[in-house]
Amino acid sequence: MISIKGLFKQFGELEVLKGIDLEVGKGKVVVVIGPSGSGKTTLLRCLNVLETPTKGSISIAGQTLDFSGGVPKKNIASFRRLTGMVFQSYNLFPHMTALGNVMEGPVTVKGENREQARQKAAMLLQKVGLGDKLDYYPHQLSGGQQQRVGIARALAMEPEVMLFDEPTSALDPELVGEVLKVMKDLANEGMTMVVVTHEMRFAREAANEVIFMDKGVVVERDHPENFFTNPKHERTRQFLNLIRPE
Repeated sequence: MISIKGLFKQFGELEVLKGIDLEVGKGKVVVVIGPSGSGKTTLLRCLNVLETPTKGSISIAGQTLDFSGGVPKKNIASFRRLTGMVFQSYNLFPHMTALGNVMEGPVTVKGENREQARQKAAMLLQKVGLGDKLDYYPHQLSGGQQQRVGIARALAMEPEVMLFDEPTSALDPELVGEVLKVMKDLANEGMTMVVVTHEMRFAREAANEVIFMDKGVVVERDHPENFFTNPKHERTRQFLNLIRPE
């Protein structure tokens, strides 16, 4: 489903990704953890080409972008539609209701019929537990509810892969669970997901594989049980001891 080969990313003189190779099978959930500055968010942003890699290639669902040469903008736009991304901040349109936010992409980007888009948006908001909040504006919703609207909005574009960039980091602790539940439900339904998070419990319960990044490279990757109970690398052990996983 996802194949990353020899991926590098530089910002000026700073090399943030240093040759990432990664495979993610269809329906699998990969959780990426690591310290600040390790490159994990940059990796996620490269996956949907919000950041253009310096070199290397990315394949998703049979479509490939090779960044060794120039990539046409139309190819990037087509490739980006394969992924749905959920950010740390909710980025909802404040002047639109929850329903309007979820409808916007399918109508304006994909040209879907408004009534079809409305029905699909209502179904997706029901799916994330907000069926009674269709006409609420973002300022009327809690942070957790806004993030769930963000998830529904990403799903409305019918992506092959869902990308989550620390989706609970901006939430009050009591609201984290409602977002993680939606993510677990998606995982159980077979959605292919790459998740950058500090939520170790989610990594243990929902991931097929946990990846630890540091200084722009993949230090260790393993099944959650092995990763958390018997990490192989000293750097991984240092990190896990520091964050005191549950």
